[in-house]
Amino acid sequence: MRINKVALAVTALLAASQVHAAGFQVSEHSASGLGRAFAGEAAIGDDAASLARNPALMATFDKAQLSVVGSYVTPEIDVTSTTPGLDTNDVAPAQAVPAMYYIQPINEKVAVGLAIYSNYGTGTEYPDDYAAGAIAGTTHIVSVNFNPNISYRLNEQLSVGAGVSLVYATAELERNVGYTGTLLPQDTNAATMEGDGYGFGWNVGALYEINKNNRLGISYKSKVKTELEGDYKGTSTSAASRGDTTAGALSPFVGQKTVDGTLDINLPSILEVSGYHKLTDKFAVSYSWMYTTWSDFGDIEAKGAECNDITGAGPGTCLVKKEDFNNSSRYAIGGEYYLSEAFTLRAGYALDEQAGEATLSIPDTDRHWYTAGVTYKASQALSFDFAAALVAGDEITFEEEGTSFTSSGDAYIYSAQMNYSF
Repeated sequence: MRINKVALAVTALLAASQVHAAGFQVSEHSASGLGRAFAGEAAIGDDAASLARNPALMATFDKAQLSVVGSYVTPEIDVTSTTPGLDTNDVAPAQAVPAMYYIQPINEKVAVGLAIYSNYGTGTEYPDDYAAGAIAGTTHIVSVNFNPNISYRLNEQLSVGAGVSLVYATAELERNVGYTGTLLPQDTNAATMEGDGYGFGWNVGALYEINKNNRLGISYKSKVKTELEGDYKGTSTSAASRGDTTAGALSPFVGQKTVDGTLDINLPSILEVSGYHKLTDKFAVSYSWMYTTWSDFGDIEAKGAECNDITGAGPGTCLVKKEDFNNSSRYAIGGEYYLSEAFTLRAGYALDEQAGEATLSIPDTDRHWYTAGVTYKASQALSFDFAAALVAGDEITFEEEGTSFTSSGDAYIYSAQMNYSF
């Protein structure tokens, strides 16, 4: 019944999204990129981690390279309300985001590579006895993209690349009764979902090298439909959903069965356009525009043969969550200062536009990225990248279920990366 759980998981994970990126997008692909707020990522190609953004960049490598990345995200997201008892702090837990990339040139024209990273995923954790537990709770979703690629250099200036993706996603969700006006404890379980599944996608890219100091890049990642399967238990499998009302007002929480279920989630497509310009021997600027088709996401609807949604959706429906997502853009600009042969300094800024209508489970908002980083080249073969970022989310007030909420908070990201050339 993976789908049920995933639906809820995706919903809640958006609550933490404002500390990562629009919707529930994950941007922490590399430490080198984080240092410049991921500006110019489709055009620079300074290490193997660039494979996460544009496969055509592999054509610029004349040696095999391995990049291993670890990022740590510490959100500080608080929710307040004009209604007493609904204030809560730190609803998004800290998370680790690993990634690995390998590029292997075959000859002067062809290179192949493998990227293992995540484009989407996050989580939220509200207290078990939170009064609005029916629309909040615990939600986790993780996706991993296994992405083999190939590039081809058409001439000295133009290179192209393409790849395919196997995306594995897993999610879990718990919802509690919250305040109902009955004698039920607020931490009474209302719904539990768990599941995982796979999806397939593709990506393409191109790189145009005007000269050795100026490059332009473009890349596109397709929408990925993931089919989640797993287990669900909740009000749509309760005694009331089977027509037994002997328990009266408590019947939706009595006799809940664990059943199989499925959920389809559309992970949006991503278009990125980037530029890189080395203005002097010491200084370079880069920029990017990223466009994500969040309108592909749609509503969250969990299905199961043994579910009978008591809210009126009918037999076979375990859970329905309406979402309101619009396509959004991310704008980034960065600078690099080549201090010496061994050290490169970076800084960047990005504006990440809000993707979804704010709700308690998805308090999406605009985010401002302020970043800095450094590369240390230990030898001709070995280098290290370190970066940190403040992601400041705008305070946003929204209304849900007739109650006003305000969400606010920032996130801190720390990233380290090792690059080794063979």
